[in-house]
Amino acid sequence: MVLSDIKQAQRERLLHIDFRAYFLGDVGRSDLIKRFGIKAAAATRDLRIYSDLAPNNLNYDTKTRAFLRSKRFKPVFEYEESKVLAALSQGGGKGFTGSSAGMVSCETPAKLNKPKLDVLSVITRAIHQGKAVKVEYSSTSSGTTTRELVPFVLVDNGLRWHVRTFDRKNQRFGDFVITRITKVELLDALLQEHEDLKHDIQWNRIVEMELVPHPDNIEHPQVIELDYDMIDGVGKQNVRAAVAGYVLRRWNVDCSDDHGLRGGEYQLWLRNSPVLYGVENIAIAPNHKNPGNDSNNKTTGK
Repeated sequence: MVLSDIKQAQRERLLHIDFRAYFLGDVGRSDLIKRFGIKAAAATRDLRIYSDLAPNNLNYDTKTRAFLRSKRFKPVFEYEESKVLAALSQGGGKGFTGSSAGMVSCETPAKLNKPKLDVLSVITRAIHQGKAVKVEYSSTSSGTTTRELVPFVLVDNGLRWHVRTFDRKNQRFGDFVITRITKVELLDALLQEHEDLKHDIQWNRIVEMELVPHPDNIEHPQVIELDYDMIDGVGKQNVRAAVAGYVLRRWNVDCSDDHGLRGGEYQLWLRNSPVLYGVENIAIAPNHKNPGNDSNNKTTGK
């Protein structure tokens, strides 16, 4: 039997078995019954199918009546680090709409910036349905204004949530902070061809950044290489130009040509800073002097 022959609902249960064995070290029928609301016979069948797929992964323990991870365990599924950490710390899945708890003890910094769900739901519907929205938006530069936006993508910059949009008022693409939207209405009018995300130069441009331990602030660079999983002392990151400034600010990356920033918070240096030319939101990155300009796109929603 192979995974491709298994229906999606059962694949999700097999993923749960694999995940628990991988990261918690044990899994039993009761875990599947509680998690998916299935009968005991179905849980037994799932565990048997998983054992057929990966016969070396689990050993049955008669004392606990659970399957324990074996020393020869190899995961059946592929995992992304960010999703694993989210599942371990926050839970999710079927319990997402309820009081889902994390799978292990974990403490994360509180988010001070939380979008209102009534606003967020209209924006996500507009993204899904390919529609525009009419909003009242407050900015630090122009106060409260009424705008029509075409939203495409939600963006988490680590501190707050934005939405990438086409701004009909200024006829350009940009970012808008979701918590600054006080009123929102879904519009039915058809979108114009020039409003499509494929015309957003900053979104579609990929910036290839080369991050290295800061040459002046770090006494033991090998530690930073471990932190960021660098290869030959370099951590290569490909990011969209539209989010490059956020990434560099979040990680306190010194973007100066001469790695001139001092202080323990600056552990990384961008050794190929010319790659940032034309990136519009680069002014928010630490110590970048010459952001360049691209007249077709602007960062909005300040």
